[in-house]
Amino acid sequence: MGLGVVAHLVRLGVLGSTSDHASVVSINLFVALLCACIVLGHLLEENRWVNESITALIIGLCTGVVILLTTKGKSSHILVFSEDLFFIYLLPPIIFNAGFQVKKKQFFRNFMTITLFGAVGTMISFFTISLGAISIFSRMNIGTLDVGDFLAIGAIFSATDSVCTLQVLNQDETPLLYSLVFGEGVVNDATSVVLFNALQNFDLNQIDVAVVLKFLGNFCYLFLSSTFLGVFAGLLSAYIIKKLYIGRHSTDREVALMMLMAYLSYMLAELLDLSGILTVFFCGIVMSHYTWHNVTESSRVTTKHAFATLSFIAETFLFLYVGMDALDIEKWEFASDSPGKSICISSILLGLVLVGRAAFVFPLSFLSNLTKKTPLEKITWRQQIVIWWAGLMRGAVSIALAYNKFTRSGHTQLHGNAIMITSTITVVLFSTMVFGMMTKPLIQFLLPASSNTVASEPSSPKSLHSPLLTSMQGSDLENATASIVRPSSLRMLLSKPTHTVHYYWRKFDDALMRPVFGGRGFVPFSPGSPTEQSGR
Repeated sequence: MGLGVVAHLVRLGVLGSTSDHASVVSINLFVALLCACIVLGHLLEENRWVNESITALIIGLCTGVVILLTTKGKSSHILVFSEDLFFIYLLPPIIFNAGFQVKKKQFFRNFMTITLFGAVGTMISFFTISLGAISIFSRMNIGTLDVGDFLAIGAIFSATDSVCTLQVLNQDETPLLYSLVFGEGVVNDATSVVLFNALQNFDLNQIDVAVVLKFLGNFCYLFLSSTFLGVFAGLLSAYIIKKLYIGRHSTDREVALMMLMAYLSYMLAELLDLSGILTVFFCGIVMSHYTWHNVTESSRVTTKHAFATLSFIAETFLFLYVGMDALDIEKWEFASDSPGKSICISSILLGLVLVGRAAFVFPLSFLSNLTKKTPLEKITWRQQIVIWWAGLMRGAVSIALAYNKFTRSGHTQLHGNAIMITSTITVVLFSTMVFGMMTKPLIQFLLPASSNTVASEPSSPKSLHSPLLTSMQGSDLENATASIVRPSSLRMLLSKPTHTVHYYWRKFDDALMRPVFGGRGFVPFSPGSPTEQSGR
């Protein structure tokens, strides 16, 4: 994957030069900037206002300014932003690691609330932003934009940037918020991209009931098919490694096979016009539940840190990339004849993002609270404000979708398209810089550490206040719940559906799935691995 990124960068060219020397110099410069981002991010770890994402964005902007000055305004970036580079190389490791590291039991226990925010909430935000764009922008004479473009704007600005948010949320201090924001962020990204792709397959100039029903059917098909493909790829990798037990000869082959199978699932989804994000996320979940337990102890340590490292580098690369490309002079030249209109459109889009986010966070929180019986399970008013604010940031997914819709190969000469691209960049920079910097102080103000008693209490199996991520794999914690009283009747199923489904899934998993695909308690015997012997 790393060689693929480098090769893609070389093909993109830098500063208008096609020579190998210029390409090598540019790659060296970019790697040096990545190192600077990591070092500065470490030094600013305890800073109240700045996190690593914002640091990388600022360094990218400063580098763009320097290049703009040294080239006398001809270029402002080392490389041109490419949605192919983003979707093929940068996004997969981030989403896969999110699924691989997720605390599965808590994710699926909170699945209804997470789905409510991530899927239903994204749809509400999409319709709110789309209707606002249609009613406002259609009167502003922006350019040759049609209904399909305005609906695409709704999908583009419904995609949140959970990467930046999670860097300022603390899993131990705010476990409920971390759980909801993390789960919502992943489901939101997948829903936004699936929604965007579904819109591309329809003629939306003549909308009727049949078109809407066909669109919803296509959306559900993409969602379910992508999930199934990810689960299938994860199970296939588990079965192969369990049957062949590759690690007895080479742990390197085990690690390589896991990485390549995960990446293959993503690329297959893209090849079949499915959602690669959803596919690779569920592939990560299945791999961590089955495949990870079938490999040797050294491979477990290696894969855990390798996936986390690739994800971290991709995230840093992404924000540095976006910061540099924001000053691309070509896009701004085509929109420069109406700077007032660009500022107005950016402000309107930002307002629609604020309204679209509020349109589902507060109503859906109210509905979620109606199903909770104890105050600890309910989302308080202050927590709702933090959830609303934490999801206002827009990031590289929005930019990549905007490039996909309004440019061809990263370039556009249409006035309306240029305005939408520059407006998207403006919203992303403003929301990431301003909202991102204010998130941590806002959390400290609304949820002071003294009131966060949940963090010091043991996680309740009934509560949403359990952190979604942990340093342990999800199934490593299953023995801790052996004493939980399980529902045994239809009444209990109706009152506690997620707990009942989890209970019956465990029985099905232990009886049928783990004997075939491996997992905790079914790992291959390895005389040379004392840890694995003790874990049988």
